[in-house]
Amino acid sequence: MKTRICGTGSALPKRIVTNDDLSKIMDTSDEWIKSRTGIGARHIATEETLTDLAFHASLQALEEAGALPEELDMILAATLSPDNVFPSLSCELQRELGAVNAVAFDINAACSGFLFALQTADAYIKSGRYKNILVVGGEILSKMMDWNDRSTCVLFGDGAGAALVKVDSDFGILGISQGSDGAKGQALTCENRRINNPYMKNSTDLSYTNMNGQEVYKFAVRTVPKAILEALGEAGLTVSDIDLFILHQANIRIIESVAKRLKVPMEKFPTNLQECGNISAGSVPVLLDEINRAGRIKKGDKIVLAGFGGGLTWGAAVLEW
Repeated sequence: MKTRICGTGSALPKRIVTNDDLSKIMDTSDEWIKSRTGIGARHIATEETLTDLAFHASLQALEEAGALPEELDMILAATLSPDNVFPSLSCELQRELGAVNAVAFDINAACSGFLFALQTADAYIKSGRYKNILVVGGEILSKMMDWNDRSTCVLFGDGAGAALVKVDSDFGILGISQGSDGAKGQALTCENRRINNPYMKNSTDLSYTNMNGQEVYKFAVRTVPKAILEALGEAGLTVSDIDLFILHQANIRIIESVAKRLKVPMEKFPTNLQECGNISAGSVPVLLDEINRAGRIKKGDKIVLAGFGGGLTWGAAVLEW
């Protein structure tokens, strides 16, 4: 019994903000951003909600899989930037889709979120409890940025991706790896509301995303290759067996370093950070949908999905398409 991705979808906000656009409102330039990250533009939400984006991505995934919303047993939404503290993104998505039979809850593992949600779906399916699960990863990170901090705000974008997974006897997930290191979590943070009640008063100022870029880089280039090799080991495969490596789109330098450490050509590492930036939990599913719809994945292809991010967290999965 395996967990197979049968349909994908993605949605991005209409507003595209280039590096040159950002150079008009802060001390930065296209060359400064591209040379350090590879990012050239990002999509920024102005009118769209995360529920809107997740809904449209989910409709595409359902359509490709030939499934109806009422056939869903579960909706898992990976996000750190839902529209509301509650109800959850997954429950709002359930409402919008009319998925009346689905259990729904959110997962927050930051940029690893889609991998954590996919692996949770895999566990539910292999337990025999559910057969049809919608897995969504999405963010509106632009609302969590300090737009005066050029070292951080230029990196991120908004968007959502979705995958419908089903039980399958032949194709699907072959191996997984995931982990967390809370001791190093301060490398990437954003505070929630501070305690304010009749017995304690604190500032009500909003907190914004804060990142130690060097620490996150060192963590990623060390951890991601190891996670991929662990997942490959569980699958009984080697890097030479893999057709495509779909990594979290944080920084082109990280992806190049992972490719070098694995001794795999960059041609096997598709990217979209040039146009989308870092979409956190939306990064992997958006890219997966793009290459799926471009016809770059064929039935029987073996692919690796891998994510890493705040927590610190990381995850990898090996699939036969």
